[in-house]
Amino acid sequence: MMKETPDRPPLYGAKLWRQVQHLLLNLPLGLAGFTFTVTLLSVGLALAVTVVGLPLLAAGLAGCRLFGQFARRRCALALDLEMTEAPPVRATRPGIAGRVSAALTDALGWRSALYAVLLLPWGIISFTLTVVLVLVGWPLLPWAARFLSAVDRILVDSLLSPNPLSARVRELEDDRGAVVDTAAADLRRIERDLHDGAQARLVALAMDLGLAKEKLTEDPEAAAEMVGAAHGEVKLALQELRDLARGIHPAVLTDRGLDAALSAIAARCTVPEGVTVHVDLPGRPDSAVEGIAYFTVSELLTNISKHAGARSASVEVWQAADRLMLLVKDDGKGGAASYPGSGLAGLTERIGAVDGLLLVDSPAGGPTAVTVELPWRTRVSR
Repeated sequence: MMKETPDRPPLYGAKLWRQVQHLLLNLPLGLAGFTFTVTLLSVGLALAVTVVGLPLLAAGLAGCRLFGQFARRRCALALDLEMTEAPPVRATRPGIAGRVSAALTDALGWRSALYAVLLLPWGIISFTLTVVLVLVGWPLLPWAARFLSAVDRILVDSLLSPNPLSARVRELEDDRGAVVDTAAADLRRIERDLHDGAQARLVALAMDLGLAKEKLTEDPEAAAEMVGAAHGEVKLALQELRDLARGIHPAVLTDRGLDAALSAIAARCTVPEGVTVHVDLPGRPDSAVEGIAYFTVSELLTNISKHAGARSASVEVWQAADRLMLLVKDDGKGGAASYPGSGLAGLTERIGAVDGLLLVDSPAGGPTAVTVELPWRTRVSR
């Protein structure tokens, strides 16, 4: 028994009718986008010398950006075009002036305005050809619709796609914000430690020495005891200041580099069998990268001491091409994970701010291995 031949070839499927619908909608959307863009931008430019001109122009560009966003999604649904979502416009200055300035310097907003203007003539062409082909050019419709859709994709992709460089700039701005927040938190910590620690101790010391001075003539023995106690307070204050300075940037790191500095913090780690340190570097990296490496290892060893339940740990440091590599391992219980608010999440954010990478391999039951990549920057001699 012979199979019946279908009335329509496979070319006449759902994909074709999505393309046809998309091409037919180009005309009404192009008319609306052209009218809106030309009206608002021309009025905004004409009134640019007045108070309302620039805000009106900024509002027009913002509207064009929304129109472009709608066009990207429409093209993605109808023409199977993968599009990256554009980042929002962010003002670099507070207030209305900052938002207006950000809108006026938004490259995607201007490109969206150009797309809205060009969509009208292209909509006329694509609408007319599609209607003619649907009515009288049925055999040619699939190929013509494919060609017209390809032109539409090129137009959308060239004008409405986010600029990779702009996305990278935005990413760097976010990273800079993370660095600023981290630096501000560190300054608050230092201020708190000074206020609650060494400063309070020195104030008490000054009061004790004042009392000892008053008793010096009438009760020398009591005065001597008070001076002895004050001497002990001075030692404690000096130790607190040394610990605080070590938390800012240890002298051993500045003077002797990562090998000696990491060996010093490894010696203070409380794992029972100790921490082995192996540093194999051809030279010293930039001081900023060196500091990040030091504090990263310091925080990881602190986490091991407090949470890992490990008996031993190791630290390895080496250079691989243009990267500074760190590997911190322990034989503890494992299960370490990076989640919002955790120490590992904070480390990941700070390392990412300098184009670094942190990877955690910590199965339940252990062992745990944390790998860190940092950019290798050669130390500049001064």
